[in-house]
Parts: sequence; C-alpha cells; structure tokens
Amino acid sequence: SRLLGLKSHDCHTLMQQLLPVGIRSVLEKPARYAITRLCFFFNAICAKTVDVSKLDKLEEDVVVTMCLLEKYFPPSFFDIMVHLVVHLVREVRLCGPVYFRWMYPLERYMKVLKGYVQNRTRPEGCIAERYIAEEAVEFCTQHLSDVSTVGVPSSQKMGVSKPLSGCTNTEEVLPYIEQHMIHIKTAYPKFRKRTKWLQDKHNSTFIQWLPFKVQSELEEDNHGVSENLRWLAVGPNMAVPLYRSYLIKGIKFNIKAQDDVRTTQNSGVYLLAQTMQVVSAKDKNPILSNMGFYGVIQEIWDLDYQKFTIPVFREYNDVIGDEVLGDVIIECEPFTRGMPNVDTFDEP
Repeated sequence: SRLLGLKSHDCHTLMQQLLPVGIRSVLEKPARYAITRLCFFFNAICAKTVDVSKLDKLEEDVVVTMCLLEKYFPPSFFDIMVHLVVHLVREVRLCGPVYFRWMYPLERYMKVLKGYVQNRTRPEGCIAERYIAEEAVEFCTQHLSDVSTVGVPSSQKMGVSKPLSGCTNTEEVLPYIEQHMIHIKTAYPKFRKRTKWLQDKHNSTFIQWLPFKVQSELEEDNHGVSENLRWLAVGPNMAVPLYRSYLIKGIKFNIKAQDDVRTTQNSGVYLLAQTMQVVSAKDKNPILSNMGFYGVIQEIWDLDYQKFTIPVFREYNDVIGDEVLGDVIIECEPFTRGMPNVDTFDEP
C-alpha cells in the first residue's frame, strides 16, 4: 500500500520516528544502520534542546553517515539536497535550534488562509476580507462578557489549571509518605523485609492515615502544616466535574471520545515514573526503576479541594519498559538519541 496525501511535516515525522522501526526486519544490517543513523541525526538536530558541546561530534557523525549511504545507494540519489545535510549542524551552531526556523507553522497557516477563499477569481481579496472580519470579531469579544471566542465550539468544555501543580503536592506529601512507611514497619515488624507487601499496605492505607496524622500535628502549637496540605488531607469534593478537553500550561488534552471525531489526536499521554517492578507475585526482590507508561485519556476529572483544583486523567494504560525491536533498543522514549556504533556496520 502507498501513503498518499502526506504533508512535509508528516514525512518528517515518519523519517524521524517510524522509519527506523519499519526497516528493522526488511533491509540488510549495514544498509539499515546507515539509514537509521540519518534518522537519528535529524532527531537530534530537531530536538528542543541542543547540547552545543556535542555539535562537533554530531557533525563528524553525519559525514560518516553520508559515506555509509554512498556504499549502498546509487550516485543518482546524491543530489544537492542530500549534500546540504552536511551543513545543517553549522546552521544550528550559528542560528540556534531548528524548530525556531522551520516552515511547518507557516505551511499550516497557509491552509487556513486557503480556506478563506470563496471567489477563486479574487483569492487575495477573499483572504484579506475574511482575515479582517475575523480579527475584528475577536477584538470585540475581548470587551464583551459571556461571549465565546471565534473558532472554539460551545460544546467543548475547557478548563485551565490553577497555579498549584501535582509536583508541589508531591513535595508536600513526601515526608508523610516516609513517615507512613516507618509506621507500617513498626506496626508489622514481621513484614519489615517484604518490600512488596509494605508497598501494597502503604497504597491501601495511606489515604486513611494522612488525615489523622495532619490533624494530630495541627493540635500542636508550632506545627508546619501548610494550608494546601490541610485541604489535601480533607479530600476533594465528591461532586467531580468532567471535561472533554482541558488546557494545562498551554497544552490541550482531549478525551478519546473527543478525538474520535477529529483529525488531530491529543488524547495520548506518556509518563516516565519510578515504580516497583516484580517478576511475579512470589518475587521477594522487587526493583525500583523508571518505567514508561503510555495511556489514552478516557475521562478528565477536576478534583475540587476548595482552595485549588487538580486535574486528573483516567486512562487506559499500556506499560512499556525496555523493549528490543530488531537492532534498535527503545528505552522508555520513542527512540534513543544516541548514534549507533560505526564499528559494528561491517560485521558479517
């Protein structure tokens, strides 16, 4: 089957993220490594953060990559566009990250402007009139109350996260988590060395233990309980509003039902978290390590703690750890940012 109707950004994403996986069992190992190196190179220079100290090494690697490609591709493949890849690192060194300068946002906006055209004999006039009219309406809505802005459907409920973040909550509750673990070990001395049992007991009893602990500290004269922690211990309002979309720090999240009727998808989430990993229920030596959690948002809850709210995603989760796909190792991220070892290319 052929991929039709792809935009330039679609091809860019396919090359960076999907092509290394798609060719892992198709091409021979040397040719596959050469193409994978090129994909990783573009993935590195298009990152949001670029380590300047690694640019020299990256420039050397791309030259080696071009030499490897010359071994497996005909001369007609190497036109001026392929040669310009060698100079991309120099542009990054002089002008900064690539995503500040690429044309994808302008190409997307050109599609919006093309949609303004109603009279094909006067496209420029249609675009100018429609743009001015939309800008005037947008300006007026800023001075009117209870008016939705242009382009946002009224059926779409939007929420904005409050200044309090989940990280702040975790930092305030973290000392109590440690105290609760000590409390469990003291109350159940026979299970002190059973890490998994202690963790399960902590997960099932901490939410009931925290309010009593906070209340006992509040009865003291010089307590250090913050107002946010007091409300967290009390618990949220049982009436929980649901949202189809939620805006958090400028990033919009949709539930899966909302994405099913859209062309763009914003319901997928990824979390790299430290968790306890066991082989089976009888495993007595669990390991604490990072694990990647991929999920699709089913519902968005807004927990109301009177003084602040915390958005919570209810998801369908799929846990993915380190997985070997052919010769490419995926480590809790789409692809590793390192370059393959050149010395292994010519192995028999």
